[in-house]
Amino acid sequence: MLNVLSILLGLVALLMAIPSAIPFLGWGNWIVLPVAILGAGLGALSSKNGGRNFCLIVLLIAVVRLSLGGGIF
Repeated sequence: MLNVLSILLGLVALLMAIPSAIPFLGWGNWIVLPVAILGAGLGALSSKNGGRNFCLIVLLIAVVRLSLGGGIF
C-alpha cells in the first residue's frame, strides 16, 4: 500500500515538474521537492522499491532543473 501511495505522490510531483521546466516557471520545482521527498520516504518504508526509485528520479529531475536555472547555489 505504501508503494502505491509513493507512486501516486511521484506522479503528482512529475505532473508539477513538467510545467516547471518552462522558463520563468522554475520556482515550481521548489514545490516539487518536498512532494518527491515525501514520496521517496513512503517508498522507503514499503517492501518494494519501485515507488521510491520513481520518486528519486523525479527528485533528480527537479534538482537538475533548479541547478540549471540558478535556484540552488
